[in-house]
Amino acid sequence: MSFLRKSVHILGSVARRQQHLKIRGAISTAARDYSSKPADDYANFPGAKAPFVSKLNLIQPEDYAPIPIYRVMDQDGYIADETQDPQLGREVVEKMFRDMVLLNTMDKILYESQRQGRISFYMTNFGEEASHIGSAAALEMRDLIYGQYREAGVLVWRGFRIDQFIDQCYGNTEDLGRGKQMPVHYGSRELNFVTISSPLSTQMPQAVGAAYAMKLKPNNDACVVCYFGEGAASEGDAHAAFNFAATLGSPVILFCRNNGFAISTPSHEQYRGDGIAGRGPMGYGITTIRVDGTDVFAVYNAMKAAREYVLKENKPVVFEALAYRVGHHSTSDDSTAYRPAEEIEVWNTVEHPISKLKRYMVHKGWFDEDVENEYVKDIRKKVLKQIAVSEKKLKPNWREMFEGVYAEMPQHLIEQRKELEKHIEAHKEHYPLKNFEK
Repeated sequence: MSFLRKSVHILGSVARRQQHLKIRGAISTAARDYSSKPADDYANFPGAKAPFVSKLNLIQPEDYAPIPIYRVMDQDGYIADETQDPQLGREVVEKMFRDMVLLNTMDKILYESQRQGRISFYMTNFGEEASHIGSAAALEMRDLIYGQYREAGVLVWRGFRIDQFIDQCYGNTEDLGRGKQMPVHYGSRELNFVTISSPLSTQMPQAVGAAYAMKLKPNNDACVVCYFGEGAASEGDAHAAFNFAATLGSPVILFCRNNGFAISTPSHEQYRGDGIAGRGPMGYGITTIRVDGTDVFAVYNAMKAAREYVLKENKPVVFEALAYRVGHHSTSDDSTAYRPAEEIEVWNTVEHPISKLKRYMVHKGWFDEDVENEYVKDIRKKVLKQIAVSEKKLKPNWREMFEGVYAEMPQHLIEQRKELEKHIEAHKEHYPLKNFEK
């Protein structure tokens, strides 16, 4: 908890003491010295509580120190401060590593599957595996997850199977979403993972509302975690969610994966200020933590502390995990057009989360190169075998596109379905009806 509090105080969060306010944190002397003569009284306006000053001074962004980045491991896999070692057992660390490798291996094959024209779309998770696995490992299964579209590792940790991932990407009859979503838009009621939707940040106010509903339950012991990218944080829904969470005190962790790029737009073109974490303490009055998103142990520790805080205090946390999107934004993007290949290579090797955890395991004597190679081969075989099976499965009946929204189908949809039925009957030779369930 100490690093959570420090992260809030570092921006100069305001605390009340004996009916007065005391400004704390790493605010520069220039920013604090508003007047040569300190004011003796404090304002008591309904909109803000702050000291009066007698000298006008424009407060600049550079007057504030940036929120620090919490980390446990360095790039060589060594623990920087032994007191921050989560002391996870070998079995847990090996599961972390294998789940990250599974995700990485599956991503490579499914990406190529799209390039071969077998699926319509795909998004990889390269470089962000630690933020998925570290955060998921710190949560309980009863905690509700709202994802964006790059949190597949959370599902891996929770037990989503390879066949479930691939069936969804192929949109067949075994897809839990019945083929109604684009590839990588997963969802699982069993695993408490709300189905992903394409529009950015729509899940954020939904997650805050769900958390508020949980808060109203007696003896609530679950929280909501909402994942989003720094690009999504520029949407209006994000700001509404921040304010909603802060004012109503929802037990939600607003987890920003700041990977540096929103599609082809680098972060420095997306926003000004101190990342997304900077909006938390002073912007919306929300407890905040920023971590090294390539360090699985830092993410794990921070998520443990964040979960404890939101349940104990019934308040939100803004959680920023800084990483680098090693892959292209999606199969619709070519990132080499807007960033140098040399930069990508650094983050794909020295700074890669899987590489860091591997080095840690080597130091502990928990890593065997031959065992890892066999594991990767086995995963590749399973993924390729499942693709061969999934692509042969029928698609759901095309009439299902009209179902699943209303409890009772309204008249206008009934009429549209009839119209489509007549069209297909008249032109069935132009449609691959044999690929669809009857």
